Amino acid sequence: MSGPGDAVHAEPGVTQRDIGRIPPIVSLDDHVIEPAHVWERWLPARYRDRGPRIERRRYKPFQIVGMGDYALEESDDGELCDVWVYEGVVYPQKRHLASVGFAPKDILPVPITYEEMRPGCYDPAARVADMHLNGVSASLCFPTFPRYCGQRFAEATDKEVALACVRAYNDWMIDEWCGDSDGALIPLTIMPIWDVDLAIAEIRRNADRGVRAVCFSEIPYHLGLPSIHSGYWEPLLSVCEDTGTVLFMHIGSASKMFSTSADAPGGVVQDITAFQCASGALADWLASGVYVRHPMLRVVHAEANIGWIPYFLQSADQTWAHQAWTFFDRILPEAPSHYFHHNVSVTFIDDPVGLAALEIIGEDNVLHESDYPHADGTFPHTREVAARQMRDLTDEQIYKVTRGNALRLLGLTDPLT
Repeated sequence: MSGPGDAVHAEPGVTQRDIGRIPPIVSLDDHVIEPAHVWERWLPARYRDRGPRIERRRYKPFQIVGMGDYALEESDDGELCDVWVYEGVVYPQKRHLASVGFAPKDILPVPITYEEMRPGCYDPAARVADMHLNGVSASLCFPTFPRYCGQRFAEATDKEVALACVRAYNDWMIDEWCGDSDGALIPLTIMPIWDVDLAIAEIRRNADRGVRAVCFSEIPYHLGLPSIHSGYWEPLLSVCEDTGTVLFMHIGSASKMFSTSADAPGGVVQDITAFQCASGALADWLASGVYVRHPMLRVVHAEANIGWIPYFLQSADQTWAHQAWTFFDRILPEAPSHYFHHNVSVTFIDDPVGLAALEIIGEDNVLHESDYPHADGTFPHTREVAARQMRDLTDEQIYKVTRGNALRLLGLTDPLT
């Protein structure tokens, strides 16, 4: 079995000249495995006995039974596993979510401990070292235990403790994970998404500390929250405009992914069609008229790749122009593609089909990502993967896609220029 120090693969046919065209990459979709001490160290003392904590147990390999749900079987002869325990519920660490360095055949939903992970999964100094090895100069990381928009805490019973957990996570993210990285690690915060007023207060609190990125759910309706059509989120969107805060929506941040049937093979159909999470959300957000009311709002759809976007924009524009019965043209004064190009960014890992249609998608709307430490991530060959995909792009397009668009989106200056 390979371990977390092993290389994954190289890119055949990629020359040093190809690689030399790729500047240091700014990846706006990576992930952090929260270290065991986060809530024990950062929660106020009065909440620590009720906050998340790590325990070590033994489990047999997990069975996937839904989006983020696994059938767990604790066993004396099982494999050691570090698990989060919160409100009496167990959430185990899984190798396929901390898979960087493992051979593809070994990336399975099986128990894992921190000692078995590559340290860059959870240690900021080790992460920055891995980024340098990987040709990545800056990285923004989505949460793991809180899930992609903090919905773990939205599901909690004790909302007072849950709010404290959200704030503690953000303090850790800003001051510890990113604090000593000299800008290499870009803070991405979560919010108490169950209460719009509390969420607004948390966005403002972190914006006052210079944070310009926050997680949101691509389809909050699936979390039992008001939809983007309801008007409930309008004050929050206004605050994001006012503070220059970008909403980042990762696939799966609605705790729901497309599948064809209950007995479809676990994970297969969902993974192949994962882009439907983002395409459904993009349709929802365009049909809501949000970008008309909030012209300065910026949204990122993360980890859905980009090859689906040309057809999506064609379909949306045709509906707007020709399907009068939908009244879409009353919602949007301009064609939907206009708002996509003005308000929306999208990330990709390995999508030469999408890059071949870059003119349609928009060279200012696309962001390259490494997805460290997940199974489809490209460590330690992210620059080589980029070089293989981008041979037909101009140097200006390469700069935008790998670096410039990300820095501009977050209002960051480029130290290389």
